[in-house]
Amino acid sequence: MEVTVKHIDHVQFSVEARGHEIICDQPEDNGGTDAGMTPPEFLLASLGSCAGFYAVQYLKTRGLESGGVEVKVTAEKLKPPARLGNFKIHVQSPAELSEEHREGLKRAVHACLVHNTLMVPPKIDIELALHAAAAR
Repeated sequence: MEVTVKHIDHVQFSVEARGHEIICDQPEDNGGTDAGMTPPEFLLASLGSCAGFYAVQYLKTRGLESGGVEVKVTAEKLKPPARLGNFKIHVQSPAELSEEHREGLKRAVHACLVHNTLMVPPKIDIELALHAAAAR
């Protein structure tokens, strides 16, 4: 998987993946124009949409109503160091679920790729590349 992030102006960036593009920005009170979500909001969006995908797949494979699944993700800003924590994923199912299916749906959401990535901290390498003109 790969995304490319390019600076547009001030604190605004374009994020591209597989021919899709979204804008990342900051609220006006943080120097932006509020033209897009912030990086932490993208993280919550990634977690929520992944959880929603797994929830819908669980419901569909069991013949349960899956249209209209809604997921809300919240987190708190914590420090030191500056980070997000205390995530909560709230899944609203359109179907009335038995206790067995509630537990199964919860297990399915726990299996989400993004959830698992956050639960087992990944190794993150940072590489710097100098612009060709600056390297001379």
